[in-house]
Formats: sequence, structure tokens, C-alpha cells
Amino acid sequence: MSSLEIDEPLLTTLAVPHHDGSELYVVERPFELGGTAVVRLRVPAGSSADRVVLRYERDGEPRNVEAVRDEDSGDEVWWRAEFPVANPVVRYRFLLSGGEAGYMWVNALGQTSHEVADADDFVITAGASGPEWHLGSVGYQVFPDRFASSALAVDPPDWAIRRDWNELPSGRGRATPHELFGGDLRGVERHLDHIESLGANLIYLTPFFPAGSTHRYDATTFEHVDPLLGGDEALQSLAAAAHARGMRIIGDITPNHTGDKHEWFQAALRGEQPERGFYYFDDSIPGGYESWLGHRVLPKLNWQSAELHERFAHVLRRYLDLGLDGWRVDVANMTGRYRDVDVNRDVSRWMREQIGDDHLLVAEHGHDFRPDLAVRGWHGVMNYSGFMRPLWTWLLRDDPHPEQQRQFWGIPVGVPQLDGTPTVAAMRQFRAGVPWQAALHSWNLLDSHDTARFRTIAGTPERHLVGIGLQMSLPGVPMIFAGDELGLEGAWGEDARRTMPWGSEETWDTTFLDRLRALTALRRSSDALARGGIRYVHVSDDAIAFLRETRDDQLLVLASRAAHEPIRAPFRTLRTLYGEDAPDGALPSDGPSFHIWRVA
Repeated sequence: MSSLEIDEPLLTTLAVPHHDGSELYVVERPFELGGTAVVRLRVPAGSSADRVVLRYERDGEPRNVEAVRDEDSGDEVWWRAEFPVANPVVRYRFLLSGGEAGYMWVNALGQTSHEVADADDFVITAGASGPEWHLGSVGYQVFPDRFASSALAVDPPDWAIRRDWNELPSGRGRATPHELFGGDLRGVERHLDHIESLGANLIYLTPFFPAGSTHRYDATTFEHVDPLLGGDEALQSLAAAAHARGMRIIGDITPNHTGDKHEWFQAALRGEQPERGFYYFDDSIPGGYESWLGHRVLPKLNWQSAELHERFAHVLRRYLDLGLDGWRVDVANMTGRYRDVDVNRDVSRWMREQIGDDHLLVAEHGHDFRPDLAVRGWHGVMNYSGFMRPLWTWLLRDDPHPEQQRQFWGIPVGVPQLDGTPTVAAMRQFRAGVPWQAALHSWNLLDSHDTARFRTIAGTPERHLVGIGLQMSLPGVPMIFAGDELGLEGAWGEDARRTMPWGSEETWDTTFLDRLRALTALRRSSDALARGGIRYVHVSDDAIAFLRETRDDQLLVLASRAAHEPIRAPFRTLRTLYGEDAPDGALPSDGPSFHIWRVA
């Protein structure tokens, strides 16, 4: 490797000791409890230490083990330590003593000379960490009613308000959840060529159960697929066609609540057992029962019920048998939590046991998901907090849309425009304190059916493309919301649920589409982007550069939101994989722009 001298070391992890959970640093990770973990710490010469100690936890008590010098190149020293993994989840960090380091802790947030809390330690787990196929995926989210129609001959339900395919959703009002545009699962199957052409090989379907709305989060039964979408046969056919192309299908399940017209809840209202015990009935609550955020159409489920576990086990397994490859878990952060009851982690572990090691379990979580990922439950999360929100603040358009001035997703104030340093700090914060594999199995989102479209947030195709580039190159599985590849807009969640303009190809942003395809192809072909560690090379107001590394490959990524001061990389030979050349390590200073090079 070339010299580690750099021009601007702001927030860089090249000039300071570094460790992450990738294969360069975790040499051995046991698959059984009681096995031994072997980990390494990379220490540049400028941070030399006389002694390195690894601190780990066993049965809630900290233990220490001496690290030994493993490699010494003159520019850097690799220290190696071994420790037992006696618990399902083990936290650890490093202490450097003497030399240039003096007294320095190194945890997942970086280095510090003061005492640190355990919450930001590195985390290692024993056993399988998630389906291996998922790490090599590019995801594609489909909201079935708005994606494509096969013109099924099905009468609409009484609640439905029919809309023409080319109309915009009303966005807000009583009609909003009942607007039926007519998309179905056969329509999805007929457009698999398009999805495959994007480089996507994982399709996430929002709920497909019968319901009282087009978003279908208010299921009336879990026993079959909504006939409006084609029924069970349509799901089986879609899954079989996708599998034939090497693609996977993920469903959407709501263990936090059902709809108020659900057969279980209707039985509970009649006082029948065991269904009465599936919900929280309380006369002190308006309406007489607990519901999701006070919406009485979404009564909350009580996971203290043993029979509820049995019913859900049947549901989870039934649709895996029909062809699903896993589940996205709606409002997973609230599931099993009510007042003094908190069985959320028990439910997450239980659900993971039900689906088996080769199926995926990804949790919706809109804030600090780290405590819930620090157990062997959800494989990962929809990474709103550690990916989407930071990138919105960095790539926000210079003339914010009025809606973005009014609210920031989850916070009743406008989206702030922040520089690169706080953006990177936020992303690093949310990778700290969770197993590395959980970070890799989490979905990198620029938007979803619950948020504004990223094209509206970023304002320009150029900034949108920078977001796509980071989606493909930062740790995590990229998840594209259907229509983003065409440049669809939307100022908030319901407004973003627009139909795919299949009959209006002249409206597609084809230049953007072609560049997105190039980036997805690069992501799918690179083990470093899928599994590699990350070290930051440069972070400033308008530019972020980092390495993704495995034992066999090293890629340098540069993202810029605007023109910036020249950056010289610590590598002289860079082979361009995407973007412009960088002769002698002089990186392009234009922007917005995105580039990836292989370090020779």
C-alpha cells in the first residue's frame, strides 16, 4: 500500500487507528457460542503505541486481553487479539498505551483520550448473521397499487375511489388512503424485464393482504393475498418468475397491529377468546383499545399472547412456502412495546427463529435502532436515521421545496442543510454499537413510500445521482423506490406514491437512468462494495471520500455536492471504474459529481 500521507486529514480514518467488522479486521468469527474471535487493529506510525489491550465483555463484566504485534510495515502496525465469544452478543474496544498514542480508546466512533461508554463499542455475534445472498443484492421497492396493472377483472370494494392511471394522487384528505389506481402483482411480473435491467435483484413489496385501503397496512385477514392484486396464485407466479431470473421477493408484515376490520379484531370485539387477548382493551383509552399512534383503524397487538405467536408463525411460514424470501417488518420499533410491557427483542428473536437462516428479516425503524439491533433478532433495518436523513441534509437542494421547509421526516421542522462533517459523523454514529453484519444487512434508502421523493429533496438530477452513488457504495444494501430511476417527484409520502409512467416514456430521465444502471452494475460486481470495510480519506463541506476494502480489493469513492478545493489522494495509481480519471491521485474538483476508482 502507498504512503498514508494525506493533504487534509479532517475526519480521516487513514491517519488514526482503525477497526471495523469487515474481513480485514475480524479474522475469525465463531459460529458457535464458546468459540474464539480473532480481531486486528490497524495503527498508523503517527499513532504508535507501546501496548494495546482489547477490552471485551463476558456475562456483563469487562475483561481484558493483551494484543500482540501481527504485522509491521514501517508505515503502520497491525495488532492482533483473541477473546472468547461466550455470549450471543459481545462488545469490545481497544486501549492504546504509550508511544505517540499516550492513552487512547478506539471504539466504533473512532479514537478518544477520555473514558467512553460501552454503547459505541464494536460488536461481534456468534452464528449466522443473515442470508449471504442478501449482501450481493440491489433492492427495488414496489407499492403494488401504483406500479403496474394487468387489468384484472375484479370489482373494486366499497371503500375504493377509482383513479385514472395518469392522475396524481390527491396527497392529503379523506380520499387519500382509498384512491385505487389498479396496480396488481401480475403487473409487477410483466415488468420484471425493467426491474432486471436496472440491476435490481431483490423486490420488496409493500403489503399484499386484503385491507380497507390501498396502502394495505390495515389488513382484514392474513389468510390470503388480496384478490385486487391477483390472489395467492399471482404471488406464487411472481415469485416463481423472479426466482427464475435469480431475483428474490420480500413481503411486508404488520406484527404491531391489524386493521379494525380484521377477523381477529372483530372476534375480539365480540368478546371471543383467545382473540380478545390479542389486543389491548382499556376503557380509559378513547375508543376503548390501544391503536397505532391513536389511529383507531389500526388496533395494536399484544405479544404476551401465546396464541398470537402461533397464529403469526402460520402466517410467516405460509407465505415463505408461497415463494417469499423474507419479510420487512412494519413499525418494528413499536412491536411488543406498550407502557410497562417490552417484549420487542423477544419478538424479534422469535420471528428470526420462525423464518430460518436463509430468509431475510428487515425492520422498519425511524430513529435510533441500535439497541434493537444489538441482539440476534432483525437482520438489519431500513436505515432512515443512519443513511437517508444524513444524506437529505447534505444533498438538500439550494432552494428547498416549501414542504421541506415545513417538516423533516419525523421532526416538525424543515430539513436543515448541513456540511460533510456532520453528515459523516451521523452515518458513523449509527454504525457504532451494532454488529457489522447488521450494518451490511440494513437497507440504504434515499426515500420510500413514506417519505418525499429524493429527486424533490435534491432538486437536480446531478445531486440525485450523487445520492444514488452513495447508496451503492456505502455499507448496506441499496433499496431503490420504484420510479426513482425515472426521476419521479413527490414532496411528501402520499404525494410520492405516484404511478409508474409506463405509457409516457418521453417523461423518463433516460440519462439519469443509464447512469443509475452503471452504478448498480458496479455495486453488483464488487465484493468490496458489498462486504468491505470503510475508511474515510477526506471529509469537507462539499466533498466526501472514502475507501471500501477487502483483502483482495481496494476502491476509492469520491462524492461531491458542489465544486470544491482540489484533493490529492494518498494513492498515485487509480483505475477509473465510474466517473473521471484521477491522474497521479489528483481527484476531480467539480461538482455535483460521483466517482469510483480501483487502487492499483
